[in-house]
Amino acid sequence: MIPSTASSSPGAPPVFSSSSEPSLGEDPADREAINGPAGLVEAVLRHPRRVIYQLRHGTPGGLILPLLSVAVGFVAIYGLIAGSFSGGVQWWAAPVKLAAGMVATAAICLPSLYIFACLCGSSARLHEVAGALGGLLALTTLLLIGFAPVAWLFSQSTESVVMMGCFHLLFWLVAVRFGVRFLLTAFRHFGLRSEAGLKVWVVIFLLVSLQMTAALRPLIGTADSLLPQAKKFFVAHWVDCMNQHSR
Repeated sequence: MIPSTASSSPGAPPVFSSSSEPSLGEDPADREAINGPAGLVEAVLRHPRRVIYQLRHGTPGGLILPLLSVAVGFVAIYGLIAGSFSGGVQWWAAPVKLAAGMVATAAICLPSLYIFACLCGSSARLHEVAGALGGLLALTTLLLIGFAPVAWLFSQSTESVVMMGCFHLLFWLVAVRFGVRFLLTAFRHFGLRSEAGLKVWVVIFLLVSLQMTAALRPLIGTADSLLPQAKKFFVAHWVDCMNQHSR
């Protein structure tokens, strides 16, 4: 992806675009309707430009709730796999916590995403920014569903909480990487002039997501209470888990 040298004034920053990629909506496939949850999943996975076009030119906010609903459903299904490691209360607690944590993370990070997008020259309105974030979540959780059979295999064949935590973290990081790619693609079509601010936001999003795992612990394994009784930084939580289960 290279910046275009064309601009309306000599001193204007370059807009990120690709000379080989048609403008959004120029390809008739971009303008095809997205019908139902299955069509939305197909579009997110195979035709992201179709989703971005609908966010840009469709009904304001029309895709935000469907994207969020898909993401919540997928992460809840993955939560069942995570909960199967310990069973018991975790069968329902892990899906609920993962879904609630994802929604809370999105709500916490949305204002800063909008601010960074504006600072980077994007013309995206708030509902378009929210839709792009919804696309990130939908694609991320869709990839987690793809990893779910592998996660289930290890959850049924090991008793190590630390190893399962590492596997879930690895799957999540890989999934987020592709979700972020969707987000950046969307903002390039929203007139983004620099990716620097959005890359800073990605770091913030990762930190908030990781802290949410500590705030809602335990997500795997068991504890005396459903939610933690003490505040703890996520790194300290990881260190405590490794020390506890290495004895």
